[in-house]
Amino acid sequence: MPHRYLQELTTPSVAAAQQRYGSRPAIQRMVAGWDTDAMLGASEATFIAERDSFYLATVSENGWPYLQHRGGPPGFLHVLDPVDGHSVLAWADLRGNRQYLSVGNLGTSPRVSLLLMDYAHQRRLKIIGTAHVTDVRDRTPEDLMEGLSVPGQLGKVERLITVDVQGYDWNCPQHITPRFSEAELSDALAPMRDELARLRADNHALREQLRCRALPNQRRDRDSHEH
Repeated sequence: MPHRYLQELTTPSVAAAQQRYGSRPAIQRMVAGWDTDAMLGASEATFIAERDSFYLATVSENGWPYLQHRGGPPGFLHVLDPVDGHSVLAWADLRGNRQYLSVGNLGTSPRVSLLLMDYAHQRRLKIIGTAHVTDVRDRTPEDLMEGLSVPGQLGKVERLITVDVQGYDWNCPQHITPRFSEAELSDALAPMRDELARLRADNHALREQLRCRALPNQRRDRDSHEH
């Protein structure tokens, strides 16, 4: 269910495109009678907490969209307590290439779109919202700063960014190519590593048994040869 996602993004031009390509009646039936909010549920919160990256889209004042990758330890993107009926996302924004394109865009247009990918399980979550940037030099609340800190996060925190969620939707997995992170591969291969270790131990034990059985025969052969 696209929680307020299609309602917010279906502009007249989008509706015209849906009509032209034949999907407009199906879209209208899908959202008819829905009275959804944009509150993230438990499954969304869990999915977000497991991600180690997401894509952030902003729009410049001259109309160009800009897409940037954000990464960190799993859990660096936080789901905070709701505010005024909106779920709130937040993360500590680190110093990067110092172009400040996303931050500059947010100075004139706070609207953002986030795309969170789970390539291994072919899932993706799309979120739209309005962002607020807090410079850490501007008397950032210590509790917020501490709450967004994540063990293992490397780099200098320059800003805290919060996003009031306005809508979200789980996207179709049809064309997501499965890919696996190092941690995901490690977990998937753990049973095989355990099995390999067991087989190696069994092989070593069998070799020792064969060696022990061969020793008496070697002694008899030696004794026979000496006599």
